[in-house]
Amino acid sequence: MHVSVDQDRCCSSGQCVLAVPTVFDQDEEEGVVRLLDADPSPELDEKLRTAAALCPAGAISLTEVAR
Repeated sequence: MHVSVDQDRCCSSGQCVLAVPTVFDQDEEEGVVRLLDADPSPELDEKLRTAAALCPAGAISLTEVAR
């Protein structure tokens, strides 16, 4: 799974960080999402889907990749 984020859409809810803290973090000043790992291991795919679904701003995009 390839992950991308749109920091302009992020509303700083932090749900993504709670769901997958090894992939997402928040900027300390503005609280917007920071992407730590755009291509995490396949074991995190379900958690990534949850993070994307929980994001109230729809700032997280997931792309399936062949492995």
